[in-house]
Amino acid sequence: MAEIKIIGVLGSGQMGSGIAQIAAMHGIDVYLLDTDPQALSRATDSISASIRRLVSRGHLSQAAGTDAMRHLRCTSNLEELHQADFVIEAIVESEDVKKTLFLQLDKITKSSAILASNTSSISITRLASSTRRPHQVIGMHFMNPPPIMKLVEIVKGADTSDETFAATKALAERLGKTVITSQDYSGFIVNRILMPMINEAFFTLYTGVATKEDIDKGMKLGTNHPMGPLELADFIGLDVCLSIMKVLHAGLGDNKYAPCPLLVQYVDAGRLGRKRGIGIYDYRKVPKSAKLDSRL
Repeated sequence: MAEIKIIGVLGSGQMGSGIAQIAAMHGIDVYLLDTDPQALSRATDSISASIRRLVSRGHLSQAAGTDAMRHLRCTSNLEELHQADFVIEAIVESEDVKKTLFLQLDKITKSSAILASNTSSISITRLASSTRRPHQVIGMHFMNPPPIMKLVEIVKGADTSDETFAATKALAERLGKTVITSQDYSGFIVNRILMPMINEAFFTLYTGVATKEDIDKGMKLGTNHPMGPLELADFIGLDVCLSIMKVLHAGLGDNKYAPCPLLVQYVDAGRLGRKRGIGIYDYRKVPKSAKLDSRL
């Protein structure tokens, strides 16, 4: 396949903006797309601030930081992706919404373009079925937050070609990532293991075994995890955790993957974690200096 020179990233949330930042910092022209202009504005500010921090800490030269921002273009027009060599979808974790988007991308992008999904659990084979190029559809799951985490999980669908896999792996490595490969099973590798652990932490809280603080402290100090499972769930987003558990439960057909009622209740209440200011923990009164930053 020809060199990947232009990337489209769909979705300007934490994952999409992080992926766009990495690509821009590695000299690739990036079109970051979102239908919400305000979300795009927030993403641009976030990327700019992140690059400024890297420059101030000596991790990036001023010239490289300026160059990275030149490689970034924000747009709300899907048609602008018609020249993209590689597209990474990082929108809401909904199969129906993603399939609709892939159907549109299949019509808009050039025939040689690879269409990748950053999904953390949804079948790549089913997403690919909405296109006329299933051999060029692949899973490219970045870890959160993308600029910090070194891992990319690549998922081959039933029809994903070896050429598509090789090009995706090469791109991930070009972005400085370490690659692991998963077959197309619900949850893939990381979330197949991680989300049941988080779900079990909710059950531990739900049944009154321990307080949220002691659950998190126990896992941090007892298993050397950098964050406790409930704190991590808040960081990921409780709605995302619930969505993945539902995919695992439906896809694997085992009740051990049934979402904890407490997790469901928190999502129903809109307590989605850090992005809403409240989840398992309340972040609304936490000073900015104490909030999660790039030291993770």
